[in-house]
Amino acid sequence: MNRIDQRFSELKQQGRRALIPFITAGDPAPRYTVGFMHALVEAGADVIELGVPFSDPMADGPVIQKACERALAAGTRLVDLLDMVAEFRRTDSATPVVLMGYLNPIERIGYEAFARRAAEVGVDGVLTVDMPPEEADELAPLLKANGVAAIFLVAPTTSRQRAAAICAQGDGYLYYVSLKGVTGSATLNAEDVAEHLAPLRELTDLPLCVGFGIRDGATAAEVARVADGVIAGSALVNRIADNATTPEAVPGALKAVLGDMRRAMDAATAPDLADAPR
Repeated sequence: MNRIDQRFSELKQQGRRALIPFITAGDPAPRYTVGFMHALVEAGADVIELGVPFSDPMADGPVIQKACERALAAGTRLVDLLDMVAEFRRTDSATPVVLMGYLNPIERIGYEAFARRAAEVGVDGVLTVDMPPEEADELAPLLKANGVAAIFLVAPTTSRQRAAAICAQGDGYLYYVSLKGVTGSATLNAEDVAEHLAPLRELTDLPLCVGFGIRDGATAAEVARVADGVIAGSALVNRIADNATTPEAVPGALKAVLGDMRRAMDAATAPDLADAPR
């Protein structure tokens, strides 16, 4: 059982939902990312998604596109992310870390070398946006052989047949995209999300985690009522952008946003634990 499975098992026993923040590694510069990760954990993160900066992030909206630009301008590469995870692991051996990005940087390193190094530094999962399960026959088995979960996306438009194939190949958790469009989209309907998650629960025992459209505590709480996990990205990346010239202020800004989500989620799903210390 890797850290992702362990964390979701613990949360299930506690009757709580996973809070999964996303930030782009290397934004605004590589030396700050590990500190930001620790701040997210202090604010209540259960899993961290670490974005791999890429020059053509097709699934991301303007907020994360600009974060990628800042990170790339600062010289951030995939090998740097792996070093960041290794540094993070020196003081945090429990929090699962998932790398989320695109296939090109992994291809440049090589599938086998990447899978081996990711496992060595303590990466727990990899979500490659532009690698559907139909094209994962080479990378996914290498990840699994090294104890790293291959995580996949499911969209509102995904057919039941294709969803079944995705569920069969996936590990860790399933990332349900709540909205049609790119990250940072504004409108989210929790009832619609619940309707789409119901048939997925018939296909898999994997935790169902929902991303896109999570802006604040209120939207996080709505989704927490119907999903196993809540994924928040653009709201956090925006705070980094707001403080890009004063990065020492970022940890506090991240804690404010994520802490609000954590409290709202706990109050919505486990009122008796809402005020418990973490």
